[in-house]
Amino acid sequence: MKILVIGGGGREHAVIKKIKQNKNVSEIYAIPGNGGIENDAICVDIKATDIKSITDFAIKNKIDYAIVTPDDPLVLGLVDALEERGIPSFGPSKKAAIIEGSKVFAKNLMKKYNIPTAKYETFDSSEKAIEYLKNAPMPVVIKADGLALGKGVIIAENKEESFEAIKNIMEDKVFGKSGDKIVVEEFLEGAEVSVLAFTDGKTIIPMISSMDHKRIGDGDTGLNTGGMGTIAPNPYYTKEIAKECFDKIFIPTVSAMNEEGRTFKGCLYFGLMITKNGAKVIEYNCRFGDPETQVVLPLLKSDLLDIMIATTNGTLDKAKVEFENKSAACIIMASKGYPSSYEKGFEINIPQNILERVYFAGVKKENEKLLTDGGRVLGITNIADDLEEAIKLSYEDASKISFEGAYYRKDIGAKALSEINKIKNQN
Repeated sequence: MKILVIGGGGREHAVIKKIKQNKNVSEIYAIPGNGGIENDAICVDIKATDIKSITDFAIKNKIDYAIVTPDDPLVLGLVDALEERGIPSFGPSKKAAIIEGSKVFAKNLMKKYNIPTAKYETFDSSEKAIEYLKNAPMPVVIKADGLALGKGVIIAENKEESFEAIKNIMEDKVFGKSGDKIVVEEFLEGAEVSVLAFTDGKTIIPMISSMDHKRIGDGDTGLNTGGMGTIAPNPYYTKEIAKECFDKIFIPTVSAMNEEGRTFKGCLYFGLMITKNGAKVIEYNCRFGDPETQVVLPLLKSDLLDIMIATTNGTLDKAKVEFENKSAACIIMASKGYPSSYEKGFEINIPQNILERVYFAGVKKENEKLLTDGGRVLGITNIADDLEEAIKLSYEDASKISFEGAYYRKDIGAKALSEINKIKNQN
């Protein structure tokens, strides 16, 4: 089989490494890929949002199956375009991808179908939003309606911060057209959990849970990022909570999308908050998370490509989906200054013996040298029998990798470890 993977980050590298394990795969193409992915796939320099060029390439190169992972091409309808040309693909249709493409749509869907989420209001004018915020309890969460590279969410601690957020999003358009509408919602407290799930629109199979670390600084301080590291499984996601989420959130979401004539096939991401009043949805994504994928897929025992094809064919109920009873930890190495401004073009030095545990994100290749080419440069993932060991191994690997301005958090998994110890002491 000839496989095409759309995207060029650490998530796509994790998908490609897993797909390579399938014996039926003869060639893997990545559009656009990156300088590190080149070791595992043939990279093709086409923008991930160039729908026509991608479909033309897929036809010309007789692609058997395409995997679309980034949000932009999904929301633009790349899966529809490929399938119209006869190329089966993994990922939701344009109609279904709106679950991430519009936060207003997602919140209204949850309200209509009684799926637990934070209380909210939506606005399409800054004046009305500011008027509302004058009397709203603080802190408050303000979200741009559309896609914003995972950065369109602002937690305002007080009225001044909330007014400034409205001005930035709706008037100064820091997230472009994504800020034409906004959602203002109550601030939820509790433990955050990410759950990715395979679904073919009928069956839904949750993957192993994970915990992302969004803030740039240790102790969850500083600006929001695309994610600075992950661990799996998430200790806050107990068997009881998993059952509650399955019954009250996962199944109802798939049913709601069917009711709306927007059947969802692919990977549905649930960003959850475990509050004292039960689990609530913070956000949906219409695709694999990044860097959650870098800890979830290494723990998958079953064949990823077989599962993906089953979601496309509507036969997920017959697919084998099993995970290792182990733990994984991913440390993201970033460029100094990320998520604000940063320099790039620095040489990356990685010992050969740890390459198999590295996922490349913001890198390019020049004269056979790997150079930094983005904010999040790479992720290092290790698996072990327990989380403490997985974290230790990933940090050991990270200490052996160097590039100018390399930065990474030193506390990935610390919160999870303290929860594990608390559970042990209770027992």
